[in-house]
This record gives sequence, structure tokens and C-alpha cells, in this order.
Amino acid sequence: MTHVHIALWGVLPYLVLGVFLCGTAWRYRYDRFGFTTRSSQLYESRLLRVGGPLFHYGLFLVIAGHAVGLLIPEWVTERLRVSEHFYHLNALVVGGAAGLATVAGLGVLLWRRLRVRAVRAATSRSDRLVHPLLLAVLLAGLTATASSAASGSYDYRMGVSVWFRSLFELEPDVAAMRAAPLPYQVHALLAMGLFALWPFSRLVHAFTVPLGYLARPYIVYRSRGRAVRQAARDGSPARPGTR
Repeated sequence: MTHVHIALWGVLPYLVLGVFLCGTAWRYRYDRFGFTTRSSQLYESRLLRVGGPLFHYGLFLVIAGHAVGLLIPEWVTERLRVSEHFYHLNALVVGGAAGLATVAGLGVLLWRRLRVRAVRAATSRSDRLVHPLLLAVLLAGLTATASSAASGSYDYRMGVSVWFRSLFELEPDVAAMRAAPLPYQVHALLAMGLFALWPFSRLVHAFTVPLGYLARPYIVYRSRGRAVRQAARDGSPARPGTR
């Protein structure tokens, strides 16, 4: 085990976490109203209606798959009577489909940003760095999934997942990540780079997802048509504010 491996898999993750947390706190303190996507829907909506949902829903499934694969140990699925074959087949089919959908959606959004002049003019410096990096992270993840399916010799739950969970125990299992195939290592490094840039880009809008709408009570509107018809019959104007 060399100093390079210790730096990459034992030190760098904590540096990235520090930048992520401190950068987010700084952004919230000095640019609270900047927690937005800087929507460009007014400039173009046809491609956005296709690429936006495809990217966001696909990314949601990708994140959910990563959470299950990295955080849930193998013994848990064994106790739930989930066979290894079914688990890996599900990860390959569902995860691969979600990854392809996310890449396709991001491709549409990037094409839109390049081809529509107004959207291109609204592109910030951070966008020019984050968007290619995000695409590289997704492609590296798909490559890792494809290489695992092709060879069938590497079980990431016995390697990458062990290293990831060891970070929370403050005892990084550097050897577990060092033994991982190159596509997994590249995917992890690119992902850490993305999280380091996260607080300084439009990606921070993920923290403003309007989950409160799910529990918000309904807003009741009254129809204005009945009041207008009644006023017409009575020969008097409708009451202001009636809807």
C-alpha cells in the first residue's frame, strides 16, 4: 500500500466532505437566494420537456441504487432471502436502464444548451465545468456496471461498498478500494470531484426540493362564473374578489 493509495482513498474523501459541507454553508450564508436552477424554460421548452424529466427521474433511480448498493451490507439481503443472482441481475437491468436514461436526458439538455443561443448565453462558468464532469461520472458508472456484468468476477459489495462504509467509521479500508477494478476507481474519483464542486454550482438546488408540497393542504378556489351569472340577472356588478 503506497502513500498515493492512502491519499486517494483514506484522506481525499474527508477533504471532499469538508469542502462540500463548508462550501454549502458558505453558499447558504452569502448566496441564499442563489439556491436555484436558474431556469431557462422561458428560452426554450420543447427539448426541456423531454430532457428534464428523463434526466431527473433517471438520476433519482441511480441515487437510490447507489444508496442500496453502498449502504446495505450483503448479509442483510441474505437474511431477506434475496439471492445473489437476482440482486446482481436487478442491479444490472434496473441500474443500467436508469443510467442510460440519465445519460440520454443529460445529452438532450446539453444539446439544448449548445444549440439554443439564449440558453447558451445563460450558461455560467461553473456550468461549463460541472456538466462535462457530471457526464463523465455517469459514463464511468455505466462502464463499471458493464465491466462487472461482462466479467462477473468482481463483487463491488465486497470491495467498494466495504470501503465506503468504513469511511463513516473513520477507519478507511484503503485496501478494499485499492483492489477495485480501474472503472470503479475512476468513477469514485470523478464523483468526489463532482461533490467538491457541488456547493459552487447550480447543483445546490437539490437542497431546495419542495417536499413540503406533499403535505401542504389543498387550496380551495371558488368559481367566478356563478357570481357573474347572478349579477347579470340582477343587473348589479359582481362582488370584487369573488372567484
